[in-house]
Amino acid sequence: MGYKILITEPIDKKGIDFLKEQGYEIRMGSGITEDILIEEGADCDGILTRNGNITGRVLQACKKLKVVSMHGVGVDCIDVEAAAKLGIQVTNAAQSNQRSVAEYAIGLILMLAKRAIHYNNGLKSGNMEVRKLYGSDVTGKTLGIIGMGNIGTQVAKMASFGLNMNVIGYSRKIRGTKKVDYALLTDNMEEVISSADFLSLHLPGSPSTRHIIGEKELSLMKPEAFLINTGRGEIIDEEALIRVLKDHRIMGAALDVFEGNLPKPDNPLLHMEHVIVTPHTAAFTAEALERMAYQSALGISEVLKGRPVSYPVNKLKDSFEENKGISAVMNYYRYEFQSKE
Repeated sequence: MGYKILITEPIDKKGIDFLKEQGYEIRMGSGITEDILIEEGADCDGILTRNGNITGRVLQACKKLKVVSMHGVGVDCIDVEAAAKLGIQVTNAAQSNQRSVAEYAIGLILMLAKRAIHYNNGLKSGNMEVRKLYGSDVTGKTLGIIGMGNIGTQVAKMASFGLNMNVIGYSRKIRGTKKVDYALLTDNMEEVISSADFLSLHLPGSPSTRHIIGEKELSLMKPEAFLINTGRGEIIDEEALIRVLKDHRIMGAALDVFEGNLPKPDNPLLHMEHVIVTPHTAAFTAEALERMAYQSALGISEVLKGRPVSYPVNKLKDSFEENKGISAVMNYYRYEFQSKE
């Protein structure tokens, strides 16, 4: 049986070629709104998306749908709970951009420490006196990390082993403290925040992490500390951060993410001299985009072929054996039966 796959937005050729090699029919989408997704995904067995609004309504309407795969790691735009209830597997490209984002975070830390943006902007504007503004070394400084998942752990190792920084990381998976060779891990977030010379955020976006860094947490930072966010914009109370930066209660910040994805042109953060801003590009390297395309395509093929899923996001209720692909086979037969009713 030939399966049909909707790819909602352009992806690297490697992912498309892989799906074609598996014998799937590819449909390139024309938009990511609910109505367009329902229309174009109605007869599709899989959807591969970057930013598509895959709501419960979309999932309900696409009766043949067996798998939704995210071109990336965060699945904020997919109603994962609704997918699980409908027996639809959600996958992502979990290992596609970890190294890329970690390298980017380290780069931002160094740019802040060395005052690179100040030197760049000053020299380009003809201000030779900018040379008198001194940067600092990161060796021996404390890097605090909020979120010790895959990316946070890689940042910790790069900072500890490569830059000789002291690393303290907040982890929700431990109780008390735990010493590893690259960091001191703790369940005390306030300790991490107050200890850090550089505070790097690597939490996923979810209701439990929304505004987890607010006025109270920001007030715990050292006046000479810098904040770095390459995680999700919603984990910071942006209005509180703007106040703190305007009052110079911290030294500065480097932000790759903002509340509501990209900032509006009048966002004060875009116009502060001591803030580095980039447009959610930490994961956008040529290599990472290739891996994203391949891993997200792989997830679709694994589900449709009833194979173990490499990067599952949800656990389906009818799985007899976790991550063994059996649920995908059961979903196939259930949807085939439903389509004939």
